[in-house]
Amino acid sequence: MSLPPRRIVVIGPTSSGKSTLATRLARALGLPYVELDALHWREGWTEAPLDEFREAVGRATDGDGWVVAGNYRTVRDIVWLRAQLVVWLDLPLLVVLWRLITRSVRRWWTQELLWGKNRETLWVHFKLWSEESLIYWLFATYWRQKREYKEILATPEMLHLKVVKLTSVGEVGNWIETVERGRILSAAE
Repeated sequence: MSLPPRRIVVIGPTSSGKSTLATRLARALGLPYVELDALHWREGWTEAPLDEFREAVGRATDGDGWVVAGNYRTVRDIVWLRAQLVVWLDLPLLVVLWRLITRSVRRWWTQELLWGKNRETLWVHFKLWSEESLIYWLFATYWRQKREYKEILATPEMLHLKVVKLTSVGEVGNWIETVERGRILSAAE
């Protein structure tokens, strides 16, 4: 019998619930939680220089166990090659869009501090023509990521990964509740 995975990455489109699920998963398994957004974004929504971001991600995933939330292509080679399990949140577009809008409004209304550095600016998300808009980003990346994930996970370098693909809010809830009760699911279950 193999041990449950201890190096886990949670992927999916923006606002699919990666951070929420990864936080619960890390807590249930007693593992450190790593949020790629927190390592990537600096004050004033400035991106960390790529070499610094990669170095920070390398340090954060150097240990024996962790749960990472995030999709950054620029560190996929670090995170995915070290991971044992990918939890793929492949939720319907309308679910993710609704979550994006409600989360952005809530963060703006409450002035929630994100990663100790930034606050949500609501107007930028509704400028659908702007690459700074998360709504624009969602529509620009949603289908591409689905194709990419499927292709990448089939490559020889990634065959070591177990994959749990969750396609509905109900599936996500059932899966994490099962994990929290002390039983991790394999890709075959």
